[in-house]
Amino acid sequence: MVRLPEPGPSEGINLGQPTQPRKAATVILLRDSERDGSLEVLLLRRSETARFMPNVWVFPGGALDPEDGEGIEGLATCARRELHEESGIALPSHKELVTLARWVTPEVVKTRFDTWFFLAAAPGGTLAVPDGTEMNAERWISPAQAISEYESERFPIVFPTLKQLEALAPHGDAGTAMAAAKADPNATRQVLPKVIGDERHHRVVLPHEDDYPS
Repeated sequence: MVRLPEPGPSEGINLGQPTQPRKAATVILLRDSERDGSLEVLLLRRSETARFMPNVWVFPGGALDPEDGEGIEGLATCARRELHEESGIALPSHKELVTLARWVTPEVVKTRFDTWFFLAAAPGGTLAVPDGTEMNAERWISPAQAISEYESERFPIVFPTLKQLEALAPHGDAGTAMAAAKADPNATRQVLPKVIGDERHHRVVLPHEDDYPS
């Protein structure tokens, strides 16, 4: 099993009534590599002092604020705002956001989010500059390379990030990835992973798996 950094204070286990997940939005920024035109994504590393997922590589994103608005437009506004706050990248309002997936934090985790993952093509000449507080490093990387480094315990990511990378890995470039997400009828369907097992031996299961609890 791949070892992750120690959980933050907000990632404690909750064995009581599940908390209500907060709406959130994440941007998976895409570009074609200058080297060979293959797909790359932007990942940021969370600070070691972060209360949630310290030292883990993530896509830019965060919780919906009241001023962001409501519905899908509010989530898109949230995604753009978080991208700018965390990476310094201003995504123009005319830049298309395409839904890739919608994931909800498992019920046994104290702090939960109902997160929409959006794809967006990076503007030309994009330079990511982490804010230095919440995020402290940036990296453009192919989904396949990120998965390989995760499996060799050199690139800590969490389960939902891994699954989005796996979904993107088959696509050769940004345009193909965006088109596939647009054509996916299940992109907006809510996915609720569940944790089975005990404190020492447990794993995450998804709704399509045979041992997913009813």
